[in-house]
Amino acid sequence: MGTELVRRGVPAPAPAWSAHALDVAPDQVAAVHRDYAAAGADVHTANTFRTTRRAVGARWEELARLAVRLAREGAPPGARVAGSVAPLEDCYRPDLSPGAASAPEHAALARVLADAGADLLVCETFPHALEAAVAVEQAARTGLETWAALTAGPDASLMTPAAMREAARACIGAGARAVLVSCVPATRTLPYVERLAGLGVPFGAYANAGGASEGLGWGADDERAAAAYEALARAWLDAGASIVGGCCGTGPAHVARLRRLIDSAAPDA
Repeated sequence: MGTELVRRGVPAPAPAWSAHALDVAPDQVAAVHRDYAAAGADVHTANTFRTTRRAVGARWEELARLAVRLAREGAPPGARVAGSVAPLEDCYRPDLSPGAASAPEHAALARVLADAGADLLVCETFPHALEAAVAVEQAARTGLETWAALTAGPDASLMTPAAMREAARACIGAGARAVLVSCVPATRTLPYVERLAGLGVPFGAYANAGGASEGLGWGADDERAAAAYEALARAWLDAGASIVGGCCGTGPAHVARLRRLIDSAAPDA
């Protein structure tokens, strides 16, 4: 959502990031959801990655509810809307994480997302194992299905595959019903996916497009970039992944390729 909004000319200043668009360009947020729906996405993540008091101030709840509504309006019948719960500080700075002290803020957002009508909650792009588990625990307390998505960062340096497995195990213990690799360069995602196998819950990945020179996104030719991303995602599915998508630098063309890939791999295809 965030990088797709930027690609369409919507500013995303810190600290609000993609949440800024809820104020200045809600029509563009809605358009992104419609385009992902047309591409075949069946889980639509609401633009709530930064709808926290820390990031957007006193109007955080209003913006979170708007984001869920826009996602619901853009998603087709039968698709699910996921509320995004993100690290309270920078998702690439685990050293800034408040750890266990994050519980009240994660609980507040999770309750609002559940009340606004989200179908599930995704605690996503966490590089800090403890805060991830805390967020999952608070999200799961709403009664909604909760997924945990962990990141090793844009250069895969924040968490080893083995460390991600242990973090995922802790998140499962806290209530996660699926575990995912998120926002790791697509070319470096497979070892992380492989380490999520055998934990007893569905697993998968939604990677970023890596560096611009890799040609997987960031304004590269959509079809060529999406085809290259699809080839990498095929290996994740071969490793047992059952949930795949796209993160920073990817867009609807990538999801359309993933939709066709998954449909072609279905037993009755």
